[in-house]
Amino acid sequence: MRLDKFLKVSRLIKRRTVANEVSDTGRVFVNGNSAKAGKQLKEGDEIKIEYANRTVHVRVLKIPTTNVSVQQAPELYEIIE
Repeated sequence: MRLDKFLKVSRLIKRRTVANEVSDTGRVFVNGNSAKAGKQLKEGDEIKIEYANRTVHVRVLKIPTTNVSVQQAPELYEIIE
């Protein structure tokens, strides 16, 4: 699954267009490397997102095949920091 789509489906970022913008400005890192929106994710990858006033570091637990509900979204990742 693409990075931007995962960020949207997991509710880490509200909209896919915003996920694209954040990725393309270099504020999203996958496994320590800056990542573009089209980066393919797999289970076990670590994502670090630098927001304006905080940083979120998560590990991908599951890659969904379809859209998930709001209640299922937190099951896709675990917060590291």
